[in-house]
Amino acid sequence: MRPIDLPVNPAGHAAPVTHVALRPDGTRLASCSYDGTVLVWDTQDPARPAVLHRMRHRRLVNACAWNPASPALLATASADKTVAVWRVPDDAGPPVLVSVLARHTDDINSVDWMPDGEHLICVSEDGRATMWHALTGAFRSEVGSHTAHCMAVSVSPDGVVATAGEDGMVAVRRPGTDSDTAVRHYGSSIEGCAWSHSGEVLAVARDDGKVDLLTAGLELLRTLEVSDSAARTVGWSEDDTSLVIGAYDGALHFFAADGTRTHRVRDARVWPRSVSVARGLVAAGSFWSGPHLYALDDATEIAVPTAPNHGPNALAAHDGQLYIGCDSGTVFAVDLDGTTTDDDTAAAPRAVRALDVADGPVLALAARDGALYAATYSGRVIGLLDGRRIVSGQLGAPLPSLCFDGDTLVAGTYNGELVVLDPRTLSVLARRRAHGGSVKSLTALPSGFLSAATDRTVAAGGPHRRDTLWEHGNLVNAVAVLGGRVAASASRDHTVKVGRITGDGGPGTWRAGTVQTLLGPDESVKCVGLLGDPDAPVVLAGSYDFGLYAWHVDWDATARTLASGYLLTAFGQGLSCMAPLDGDRLVVAGWDGRIVVVDLGPGGEPRVRRDWRIGDLAARAGRHEEALAV
Repeated sequence: MRPIDLPVNPAGHAAPVTHVALRPDGTRLASCSYDGTVLVWDTQDPARPAVLHRMRHRRLVNACAWNPASPALLATASADKTVAVWRVPDDAGPPVLVSVLARHTDDINSVDWMPDGEHLICVSEDGRATMWHALTGAFRSEVGSHTAHCMAVSVSPDGVVATAGEDGMVAVRRPGTDSDTAVRHYGSSIEGCAWSHSGEVLAVARDDGKVDLLTAGLELLRTLEVSDSAARTVGWSEDDTSLVIGAYDGALHFFAADGTRTHRVRDARVWPRSVSVARGLVAAGSFWSGPHLYALDDATEIAVPTAPNHGPNALAAHDGQLYIGCDSGTVFAVDLDGTTTDDDTAAAPRAVRALDVADGPVLALAARDGALYAATYSGRVIGLLDGRRIVSGQLGAPLPSLCFDGDTLVAGTYNGELVVLDPRTLSVLARRRAHGGSVKSLTALPSGFLSAATDRTVAAGGPHRRDTLWEHGNLVNAVAVLGGRVAASASRDHTVKVGRITGDGGPGTWRAGTVQTLLGPDESVKCVGLLGDPDAPVVLAGSYDFGLYAWHVDWDATARTLASGYLLTAFGQGLSCMAPLDGDRLVVAGWDGRIVVVDLGPGGEPRVRRDWRIGDLAARAGRHEEALAV
């Protein structure tokens, strides 16, 4: 397993903050990140949080939890399939690794301590909830299981374990019993749950933007109407009179326990997949270099991270320009026609501009006729055209995908909707729910467009009629097209599918044939692209295992797919996105900030022809940013 290789950011993390945990006394804050690190901050003066300790995993860190009985112990859960237990000193001495709970069969999504301070509950992508003796690393027992990824765990003060998963199930169980004490089923994914400090109420964050407050027997007490987008995390005040909810509308929502909304905080830099509350202090995750801190009583901002991260999420190319959309909200515009000679792949392009398009992450880009459009985590589309900046209304959820469909612009939402926009005004022309999950990727066809979604399907057609081409065994991260005749998709099931497609854009006309399954790496495949001749295409795919892989497709030799494919190059972090430059070139980006241009060399073999770093592009831009402040 390759370790993450990112430069250390002295200001904090070098990638988004995935999880935060305040120690119960409020004087220490642990933060986890996509950069593979856990930072412990001194928050005795919350207006000036300072990094005390830095610990590392091999892969991104999803969660952490302070020990309720021994405040110096911290458990950290990682995509490297381990949980580490650290003894963290209050002074500048180094943290001590006490034990490693290894190895789980899949990424660990969440951890929580049993009240005895000796046992940990770990929940994983494999759907299992397991109990371990934290100090010795010994496995103890299964605590429960889900039919899909188990996303969250919370342990009550008297030792009742609540788990929630993508299968929509919430279960509570006391370890040592033979069955779940109570089970409640929802129609969509549940990714957050949290016991109140009394252990009498369980808050469940729902995919439809609501939060249910349940009894210990999972009977409904009250439903909080939080957001039009998914609710993801809940933190309770110590006296259980209030709670803070993070939702994928880019906001933190403050509620009284009786259901009264008290405050709402909107900041495009905040990543509200994690919140923590202690001693009147609220901490939240971030797309920037560190956590955000607020006052619980009035939601006043106390401290914010000081540095952006330019992790690339989106790519688009048009008319000699390459656009790179980043976590920071910056879009770098690279003049491809002004690049240096081919004998130096690492030489930076001569012309780079930094466009301050948004305050928060840009998730997708589309460009045409001198206009650039960015779809954002905050749920808006931003257009730069004719010297103007135009902004859509809030479309209700993050927008992970964007493409043109004839004379209109189509955005795919986290909620599974397709939103049709007028490119001149960004007014909404139509919207409909087209998938049973987040629309992760859109790609234009000569007539209509392709879509890939977390409901496991790849579809083609227009916004009002989608024809399913094929289905994966897990969510689909990306889709690509070549010449309007070949489509490829990348999935969390560790495979790539590629097939010939036919259709004239009319309802019910799209079909797929000669579909091949290409065996990818042993981790989720995040992005995909196609090069060359549709009759003998080359497929490129990037994975969370940091590898860029290539396959030569032979339509007449389907059995060869089981043993085909090879590693073209390795990155220092997971790969994030790809975009075609033309039929013979495409650009690939990784979350380590590496940007490469791949073409087909002699004999049709793919090769890296340009190799840049986002930090070098930012330096070359010289911060000559266009005056496009949000």
